[in-house]
Amino acid sequence: MNRKTLVLPALAGLLTPVLAACGGSDSGSKSGDAIVVGTTDQFTATKEAPAPLDPAYAYDVGLWNIMRQTVQTLMAQPKGEGDPVPDAAESCSFTDSGSERYACKLREGLKFASGDPVTAADVKYSIERALRIDVPGGPAALLNTIDTVETQGEREVIFHLKTADATFPYKLSTPVAGIVNPKDYEKDKLRDGFQMDGSGPYTFKADVKGDVMASATFTKNPSYKGSVTVNNDKVELRTYPDADAMGAAIDKGDIDVMTRAMSPAQIQKLDAGTDENVDLVDMPGLEIRYLAFDTDATSVKSKAVRQAMAQLINRGELVSKVYGTQAEPLYSLVPATVTGHSNAFFNKYGNPSVDKAKSLLTKAGITTPVKLTLHYTTDHYGSATKQEFEILQKQLNDSGLFDASIEGHPWKTFRPAEQKGQYDVYGMGWFPDFPDADNFLAPFLDKDNFLGSPYDNGTIQHTLIPQSRREADRLGASKSLNQIQDIVAEDVPILPLWQGKQYVAARDNVTGVAYALNSSSTLQLWELGRGVSG
Repeated sequence: MNRKTLVLPALAGLLTPVLAACGGSDSGSKSGDAIVVGTTDQFTATKEAPAPLDPAYAYDVGLWNIMRQTVQTLMAQPKGEGDPVPDAAESCSFTDSGSERYACKLREGLKFASGDPVTAADVKYSIERALRIDVPGGPAALLNTIDTVETQGEREVIFHLKTADATFPYKLSTPVAGIVNPKDYEKDKLRDGFQMDGSGPYTFKADVKGDVMASATFTKNPSYKGSVTVNNDKVELRTYPDADAMGAAIDKGDIDVMTRAMSPAQIQKLDAGTDENVDLVDMPGLEIRYLAFDTDATSVKSKAVRQAMAQLINRGELVSKVYGTQAEPLYSLVPATVTGHSNAFFNKYGNPSVDKAKSLLTKAGITTPVKLTLHYTTDHYGSATKQEFEILQKQLNDSGLFDASIEGHPWKTFRPAEQKGQYDVYGMGWFPDFPDADNFLAPFLDKDNFLGSPYDNGTIQHTLIPQSRREADRLGASKSLNQIQDIVAEDVPILPLWQGKQYVAARDNVTGVAYALNSSSTLQLWELGRGVSG
């Protein structure tokens, strides 16, 4: 085992839970020249979620990591850190001083993999399509500052914004802004199933069994023109039911790389191992986990109940018992190292205290113990999630102030139920769409938020979020961002728990591993290549 630490200065975002790989033999995978990547993400097409790979629908880190390989965007996030760079575009920039007019010029000769030319009209069609379909809790909210989209000729696109939005270039780098061919994607209807086409680095073909995608093959797109260099001809992505199955596959040499989500025990084993054929790279991470509340639900409608939970939960104990050095306590929705972060929850609640929690409930006239159920997903964030919720349950119940139970659900039923408001309290994770504090706040607190939460704060939505977006220098947005975090700590519509580190591991004959994830934890399969082991 060779261990490397990748140091990226002042990271503004790095988060997909754990991306890793290791091997049990020198021979590599058994799939010819394809680099084989394993994941525990489950990709299903169901009645409630029929179009998992449609840019207008998908809003999940695992799905986005598939889509980014094939569906091209005007802008792209760089492989390390920094501002987004042109991809399908030759150039993009604000053309006014108020950050309300954004113009892009497409690369000359840009084509879809089918051979059809990519035009400004296709960009306009794709953006307006996502906004028109506007799936509840979906990604279209990222584009909600767009007023109109204008084209000039075949290659120029101009976005007129409703309000100033300094984060807009980042939003054009996300899959919801992916450019699709009108021949393949209807204007008012989602594209069901597991077909996907675009002008990105790879073409895509899924192996589907029933309503589940078992594997996917990404083949280098010879028509691609963009900002990245593709270092391989083919990558295969295979899904596994859990971390143990994925680990067994890599031990047998069936896969070259493991992606999310490895168990804490697997990471510890890799870290302490002596396998000379495996390199483990660790780097800063901004994956966050949190409890969310249906603030209209009877059990948690009173702010005092949510505040008491914030006062009781011991993040340090939770992290040390479940994740060890792989995570850190989090006291805000905005992770540490991101510009605009503040320890708002620690500033308000300090260290865990049963007495203070009891006082909050007593003053509000709440009868104890408060009975509630904590819901979590069994298969989306890794096997340690169950242990995490067992500890949260124990911390609440040991206070004598709560009578909490826990229930686990598979992601395919958990996410739809959460969006329908069927859970009073539930655990979620977040991986940023782009590396800016705005993306750790607006998706949860703005109108039409990602969670479908009934929490509605006019000051945040109408004053503070718009104020923060006017600041092109993101340090200048800190005052507004800090105010938002203080309000969240007071009202507790969401209770942050921890932020995770990030790991990448691969056989030592796989190159480009250090850049397999970018600053927003985007999986960049094009960075992977074959080298010489040793």
